[in-house]
This record gives sequence, structure tokens and C-alpha cells, in this order.
Amino acid sequence: MASTLLVLLLCTPIPSLTTHVRGPPPGPLHRRSNVPPEGYFDPLNNGGSMLTQVPGTFPAGLGEPINVIISEDSDSDVLKNQETDGGMLNYFLSFGYATECLGQHSGDDQAANLGDGNGYLNETAVIRWDYGDPQLGSCRETIDGGAHFRIWVQNGNEADSGAVFVAASYEESLADEHDIIYNGYNLGRDWMIGNATNQSSIIPTSNVTNQTTYNGQTSFGGYTYETNVKYISGLLQNTSQGINHYLTVGGNGVNAVDGLVAVMQVSIVERPATSGVGHISAPSVQAWLLFALVALSFPPSLF
Repeated sequence: MASTLLVLLLCTPIPSLTTHVRGPPPGPLHRRSNVPPEGYFDPLNNGGSMLTQVPGTFPAGLGEPINVIISEDSDSDVLKNQETDGGMLNYFLSFGYATECLGQHSGDDQAANLGDGNGYLNETAVIRWDYGDPQLGSCRETIDGGAHFRIWVQNGNEADSGAVFVAASYEESLADEHDIIYNGYNLGRDWMIGNATNQSSIIPTSNVTNQTTYNGQTSFGGYTYETNVKYISGLLQNTSQGINHYLTVGGNGVNAVDGLVAVMQVSIVERPATSGVGHISAPSVQAWLLFALVALSFPPSLF
């Protein structure tokens, strides 16, 4: 009965309640005076790591690659963890990724040490492919699997760049315990970059090398973003050693991680006529019932 109701709810159009709010004036482009030209501090230079800490791995101590960086050279509004004023969450929506299903998160967090003096901190957020539905699509990704990424901000007193560090991957369905697909770290990175730069075809992961570049524009909520990307080597190793799910992600002559990090520089090139206007969408009662059914159907540790 529950599964039948779940299917009916997934197929039922769900209205949204939209409230317009006015935020503070958008901040100007700026650069912190001591940030390296790359737009971030290398975590490896101050005891950090480009691998996350994943609790409960076997063997213990495995991590997942931080394989994307949104540099401090980006528009200052893009680096703010908000949806209003063209912020980071609105930027993610512009290329098809949304925050977690109805804002709900359970299960174990991953932690990262960005070498900024904060030590290991849990992820700021998990962002999921929205399957074309900014409101509820991330619920489908939670169930069916797909592209997703975790974010951290480098803002400690010892290396305060404001850059956003991203661990991207492509996961199996909830029924398969969200294992990472074969080559899923590299593919998750490249599918994120392909969408963020609005590519007309899938980025050929096997052809990406140090200094490969991509460029393109995306839009959402009246904001248009231009994203410039350069792949770099030297932050990650080309290896399967120490990588979570290494037995299934790597193999057949392919390492679990190819050693490349995609560095993104994002500019807002168009804003809505009324600057500072954003929106907050309130889910309907049906949406909350959907989440409740999903939560009751699977163990919380699988989310």
C-alpha cells in the first residue's frame, strides 16, 4: 500500500508556495589580499588533504576525492551559501543540482581538512542532481541515485580564501546503498563540469588532461552565470590507494581517481531587473508525505 501511494505521489503535480524576499545589496567583486593567484590555498601545504574522511569504511581510513574547486576569483555573491542574490545555491540550480530532499539529511557526514586551521569539518551541504525538478528532483536522486557532490568552504584563520571545495561523484540507487559506480568519481566531476559549462555533449573523461579547459553559461532565477574551468594536476594522486569503494570504482586498468581537479571561476554576467530579489519555495503537504514514505521505506543510514 505504501509503495502504491509513493508512486501516486511521485506522479502527482505538486504546487509550490512562493514568497518573494528582498536580500541585502549584492556585494562587489573582491579579492582577499593574501590569496594565491590560483584563487585558493593548497590544503597540502598546511596539513590538509584532498581526500575526505568517510566514517565506517573497511579498511578504516578511506576517503573520497575533493575533485572540484570554485575559486575565490569567482563573483563574491556566488561564494555565498544562499539562493538569493544569485548565490551559490542559485548557481547550482542553474545547471541542474539542488539541495537535499526537502532540506532533510540523515546518515553519516563526511569531513574534510582544507588546511585552513579548522581541522576536519563535516560537509557544509550535499547537493544532488534534480532530474529537471528544482523542488523535488533531489528526492528522486536520493532514491534512484545519480550525480551529487559535497561542499566545504576554505575560511579558517590560517588560509581564508573563501573558495569552495567540492567532492563530486555518481552513486548507485538507495537500494544499492549508494555505492559509487565504476569510474564514478571522475565521471561525477566531469558531468558536473559539463552541466556547469552547458556543453552540448558529455565530456570525454578519458581525454581530459592537465590544463584542459571548458567555458559556458547557465541561468536560473533571472541570473546568468559564466563558468570558466581549467583541469589541473598536483593536488590529487592518480591512484586507487586510500580511496573509498576502490574495488568497484577502479579496475580494468583505470584508477579510482585520475589525479585531476577542475578549478572553476564563476562570474554573474546578468542579474534580474530588480536586484536582490530571490525566492523561497515551500513544499506542499503532499511533498512532506512523500518524504515520510521514503524515510519509512529505507534505513536512515542509507540516506
